Amino acid sequence: MNMLEEGQAAPQFEGKDQNGNSIKLADYKGKKVVLYFYPKDDTPGCTAQACNLRDNDAELKSAGYEVIGVSADTEMKHQKFITKYELPFPLIADTEKELIQAFGVWGPKKFMGKEYDGIHRTTFVINEDGIIDKVIKKVKTKDHTTQILEA
Repeated sequence: MNMLEEGQAAPQFEGKDQNGNSIKLADYKGKKVVLYFYPKDDTPGCTAQACNLRDNDAELKSAGYEVIGVSADTEMKHQKFITKYELPFPLIADTEKELIQAFGVWGPKKFMGKEYDGIHRTTFVINEDGIIDKVIKKVKTKDHTTQILEA
């Protein structure tokens, strides 16, 4: 796993959101982006994280942040997740794991004694010039907004 670090330029990514619309980092030039990678839609930790970001959306926007979530789930799963929890931000369906690999968040994990490869829950705070200002590796799912705003 070769995760990107603070001070590096973010890859000029392009992905499809829950509606099949293209999302490119270039579309956000001049804006601060919170790009958060999470393992799976509608699981306890991922739901807590998404709902924390949802509940603080106005605060994040007033601080100049645009939130984009990324997982390997399909567009349809993302649509259901967004509808169920009324999420106000797009989710990229990275089923081919191109963004996940580009940001270096795919790698070995352990859960209940078993080892497997998966997405490491990580958030990248990208500045207006496309540079990674902050990498949050130890995400507090229920208080993630505070971690972002303190960055």
